[in-house]
Formats: sequence, structure tokens, C-alpha cells
Amino acid sequence: MSPTHSRPAHDAAGRFAPSPSGDLHLGNLRTALAAWGFARTTGRRFLLRVEDLDRVKPGAAERNVADLRAIGLDWDGPVDHQSQRIPHFLERVQELTAAGLTYECFCTRREIHAAASAPHGIPGAYPGTCRHLTEEQRARRRTERPPAVRLRAGVRELTVRDHFAGEFTGAVDDMVLVRNDGTPAYNLAVVVDDAEQGVGQVVRGDDLLPSAPRQAYLAQLLGHPAPSYLHVPLVLGPGGDRLAKRDGAVTLRELQDLGHSPEDVVTWLASSLGVSHPVRTAAEVLEHWDPGTWSREPAVFEPWDAAGD
Repeated sequence: MSPTHSRPAHDAAGRFAPSPSGDLHLGNLRTALAAWGFARTTGRRFLLRVEDLDRVKPGAAERNVADLRAIGLDWDGPVDHQSQRIPHFLERVQELTAAGLTYECFCTRREIHAAASAPHGIPGAYPGTCRHLTEEQRARRRTERPPAVRLRAGVRELTVRDHFAGEFTGAVDDMVLVRNDGTPAYNLAVVVDDAEQGVGQVVRGDDLLPSAPRQAYLAQLLGHPAPSYLHVPLVLGPGGDRLAKRDGAVTLRELQDLGHSPEDVVTWLASSLGVSHPVRTAAEVLEHWDPGTWSREPAVFEPWDAAGD
């Protein structure tokens, strides 16, 4: 029997959930605007959640929030921080463990990579090396290194439906739920938070589409329906790679240093999303919101050298 947790009385929220590993670049801001727009135009609440379980750069969370406000986004309720909910995430893992749905894993990254690279291995998927260890073997391995906790998945793949990609079938493996340092893993935290905070609409970059099947499966095990997925195309640099610092001024602050206003940034973001009308504010973006006109191809950012370019 799958463990369950009481659902909120509402499941009509969208969200944006940045990881404060640095400043938001135009790709991040574009996804945030899309998530906010989809929530506001479908009558949903919009939540802001800082996913700060690892790789936190001092001051980044505060700057992320300030940048979102600067481009005109608002949200319902206070900003949530995942780091404040670690005991709650671990409780959900205890429920899964009690249901026989987890096991300890002692593999190093090198061992996992080698196993997944072997013939018939699924790239990026855990091959189940520690799934069938005996209690004696686990006891011996515990003296060598602390274990991570993995999900004992009952399926190898799952099909989800995405607003842009349509039906997508992806691998479901024995994902890590708790890292060997005791920190809840991303896939666990995001699924628990989305379900229990009433998030029924997940808008994010399409690089995360392969994660949707395993997250939807975990949600089912925890007694929650999967949210509606909308994976938007990424922003690429002029060379065709993912947008990065090498592409010049790509954050709001860097562009402001060149003389560009937040309104200039909103204009570019809206245009890259397919908004054909010239807009200057997030509120104006909503007035001309029509995802049916959006391109399914990545947006390409050409560097802005000076104000007015």
C-alpha cells in the first residue's frame, strides 16, 4: 500500500522555483514570466519557492527575489524556502520506507557512471546495483561509507502529457531520495512541495522534461496526482549553446549596468515568448497572452552592447 499524505483543499497554483546558485539570467527570467503568465491567465495562485537545499551562493536568493519584482512579477503568500522543510521531506521518506519502497545505496558516482555506461544500461539511470544487497552486505558497506536512500521503483518508464511536447515517455529509475550526507534530494523535495502546496501547474524549461515521468511516478506513490506540465523551450546563446556568462551581459543587473531598464528586459522576454504586441510591463504581457503563437524552438539571445541596441 502506498503511503499517503493529506492533500490541500486547493490544487490551483502555479509556481516558479529558482535555485539560488547565482543570479537569474534571461533564460530563468523568461521561464519565470511564462510560469507567472500561465498561472495568472488561468485563474491560479502563483507561488515563489526558493530551492535552497544545496549549491547556495550567499545573497543569491535575495537578488533572485528582487529581480523578479523588478520585472513586475508578484506572488501569493510569502516566499517559501525548501531548507526550512527538511524534517518534513525526511518524514515522507520514512513513509516510503515503511511501505518497503526504498533501499540503501552505497555506490559512488564513478561506480554509477560505469554501470550506466555498460551495454544495455540506460544513460543517466541508476542500474539497481544495491537493490538486492543482503542485510549482511548492507551492514558491511555501512562501515565503509554512509548510504544514500533510493526509491525502489516498480516501473521502468512512465508516460506524461506536456502542453508543448504532447505525450512524453521517459525512464523511471531508482532515484535518490536522500543523499548520503542526509540532505533530501531534488526529485523528492520538488514532488512533495508541489503536491502539498497545491501546485497543479508546473511551468519550467524543457531541459527538465526527462525528469517529469520519474517525478510523476513518485507523486503517485505519495498519493498525489501529477501536475499539468508545460515545458518551455530554452534560451540559447548566439553560438547555439545554453545561455551562459560567456554570452556577455545576461542577467538583469548586467543589462542595467549597460543602460537597459527592467522594462527593456520585459520587452525582450515577451517577444521571445511570441507576444507580437510591443509591451513594456508584465501586466501588459497578460493583456496579449496567447501561448498558441509561441514558437516551439529555443529563443536565441544576441548580446546587447549598449542602451538602445
